[in-house]
Amino acid sequence: MRGMRVANAPCSWGVLEFESTALAPKPSQVLDEIASTGYVGTELGDWGFLGTDAASVRAEVERRNLALVGAFVAVALSDPRAHDAGEAVALKTARLLAGATAAQPPLVLSDATAAVPARTAKAGRITAAEALDADGWTALAAGAERIASAVRRATGLPTVFHHHCATYVETPDEIDTLMRRTSPDVLGLCIDTGHATYGGGDPLAILSRHADRVWHVHFKDCDPRVFERMRGESWDYFEAMRHGIFCELGRGRVDFPAVLRELRARGYDDWIVVEQDVLPGMGSPADSARRNREFLRGLGV
Repeated sequence: MRGMRVANAPCSWGVLEFESTALAPKPSQVLDEIASTGYVGTELGDWGFLGTDAASVRAEVERRNLALVGAFVAVALSDPRAHDAGEAVALKTARLLAGATAAQPPLVLSDATAAVPARTAKAGRITAAEALDADGWTALAAGAERIASAVRRATGLPTVFHHHCATYVETPDEIDTLMRRTSPDVLGLCIDTGHATYGGGDPLAILSRHADRVWHVHFKDCDPRVFERMRGESWDYFEAMRHGIFCELGRGRVDFPAVLRELRARGYDDWIVVEQDVLPGMGSPADSARRNREFLRGLGV
């Protein structure tokens, strides 16, 4: 066993797929601070953030003794008309990822984030009435499998699905439905502890139900005070983000010792990626990253 290793990701510095990166720090600063705060890996970030030349990306990452451990791609999977373009984006991202490392990190696929106003408005408060209908689920599952299969054929890389608030795969029931409708031979699961909690679930229960599908892990926390205000005041996803819904590890609702025990019991020996999603310009990312790393060291990783 290689043992669990800990990475961080550009989203912890405000580099997000649904926000302008104009206020985000430069890639060199993000990579420097990931390395200097004690992490040994990073994800690719949004397309183009670290550049689009694989050799240059690899050189910048390896120069800081980091590993490249994944790449996030969001596609409007419930709309079949978006699948062609989504597959093209996924393939160019996967080719960049594969060319920038000798390892085989996963493509991290998600439904399009904050693309549907009704879902964005009710993130964290989704009920069965807001779920996809049968045709929507058929399209979403088929799109996810199509993209995962294309990525594997083109690059050999695996694909994991990232459940995410403000998308059509947010709640525990929606995660379960997608796992039922897709093949474990084609698509794995990236469990995100913060999004699982924000979406009304228990990350430990989701992990227990789908342990065989968990090929990638994101550690994120969820502030209970912000969560209760979000529910009581009917904030949308962006308002909750502005109020710091994703707090530093150990300061929120996620039981990280229990999640780590379950991962170890299941024999998980791959990457844990710390993500403390913030909007561009929010907080002090390097300071938070350092405290998050210290917190995990205290738990033995």
